[in-house]
Amino acid sequence: MAFVALTEGRLSLHYLLGMGTSGWFVAFFSTIGMVSFIPALRLTSVANVAVINAVLPFVAAGLAWIWLREVPRLRTLLASLVAISGIGITVGGPVAGSDISGLCLACAMVLAMAAMTVTVRRYKHTPMVAAAGLSNFMGSLVSIPFVHGIASLSAGDILLFAAFGFLQVGMGLTLFVLGSRLLPSAQATLIASLESPLMPFWVWLAFNEVPPAHALVGGALVLGAVIADVVGASTAKDYPMLSHERVSGS
Repeated sequence: MAFVALTEGRLSLHYLLGMGTSGWFVAFFSTIGMVSFIPALRLTSVANVAVINAVLPFVAAGLAWIWLREVPRLRTLLASLVAISGIGITVGGPVAGSDISGLCLACAMVLAMAAMTVTVRRYKHTPMVAAAGLSNFMGSLVSIPFVHGIASLSAGDILLFAAFGFLQVGMGLTLFVLGSRLLPSAQATLIASLESPLMPFWVWLAFNEVPPAHALVGGALVLGAVIADVVGASTAKDYPMLSHERVSGS
């Protein structure tokens, strides 16, 4: 919401109130994705969540083809397959016998984020950052009934929650929504798949915990797949519509 206020000024309230049905759809799907993600991590392994999340580019590509008739580039699909392989190597594969509730929540998260990405792409001329900001408030309201022991939080806990809200949820979601307007849905979600192999890197940076060799190999595969797809898409002939939009100023 602060981003909307800084970029739009006095029009901020107008964008929030006038985002229309499409904006509410984005807020709804974003809320479902957020409130499914954390419980999924608690109810099943991180490996399961990461592997299920790796199919997000294919789900987004399928929805975009059905709704927008947006045919995904073969290069992007091949890069997504390489990324799935890399994520599988990074996390070591799904663990058998995991809780079915966590797996269902992870699937719900993938469907919701794919639907949100395609909706943002479909209504790319409608400001959606306000809708993404609204989803954060909606997610908080939905989560309150499940909170236990909130009165016993320490100052350190509150600081960690604030950092998570500002960086992971607030800033991350804002940038993803802005980028999803300009990229095909499959490619936007492919770039988002970098989250999984980067997890060991952040742990190494913060706690000096050296990632295992398989995490480095898997992360290199995902990173290489994303870079190859992005570099391949940088030519004007790949996305003539985007080139026209830049020229026309829209």
